[in-house]
Amino acid sequence: MPDTVMEIEKVSKTYDTDGMMVHALRDLTLAIKKGEFTAIAGPSGSGKTTLLNIISGLDTPTSGTVTLSGKLISEMKGSELSDIRRDRIGFIFQSYNLIPVLSVKENIEYIMLLQGVSDSERHSRVISILNQVGLEGMETRLPKQLSGGQQQRVAIARAMVSRPDIILADEPTANLDSATASSLLDMMHDLNKTSGITFVFSTHDSMIMEKARRLVLLKDGSIDKDETRQ
Repeated sequence: MPDTVMEIEKVSKTYDTDGMMVHALRDLTLAIKKGEFTAIAGPSGSGKTTLLNIISGLDTPTSGTVTLSGKLISEMKGSELSDIRRDRIGFIFQSYNLIPVLSVKENIEYIMLLQGVSDSERHSRVISILNQVGLEGMETRLPKQLSGGQQQRVAIARAMVSRPDIILADEPTANLDSATASSLLDMMHDLNKTSGITFVFSTHDSMIMEKARRLVLLKDGSIDKDETRQ
């Protein structure tokens, strides 16, 4: 399917915990299309963290396949997988994961440096994304000089600026107050619409579930509900 960014086919994940087999995912099939704004939700133990780890290449399925932009990532290892994760997947974490000794500009351009993007192109992209996320004029500040909401804006800018095929956001509002979280979600929603970049959230946050255009609910490692809204 040409408009499908990620395809998860009959994925299962089983862990051996002190001799007990734990089935985190059970024969799960899911396709994520380009430009979607999708929330994956469910109670603790439902499998959403395991699913996000498998989608991101941090973990491998016990069985089944994961394909990103036509490339079978579930069987990749080493530098091939690292390159895919660097170039094709953007990450947003609940703890921001900014590098404390680097400025806002340096944090945002870090992945582009690894990609070998030229100085002039990096500068142009950083200035553009700072305007988009409302942080213009803050490029020389360190993370400790920013509020939590501002740090998460830097993390969102960093995830988007390398132009990945998909952005995976793991509980991105967990450390924010509700007003800041709502503002950030609105911003990500607008960026999704204007840029066409695909967002997938793993979340407990009802606000994200409400604002998502597609909601996938997991229960006991399987999809319990999958609904798309206008």
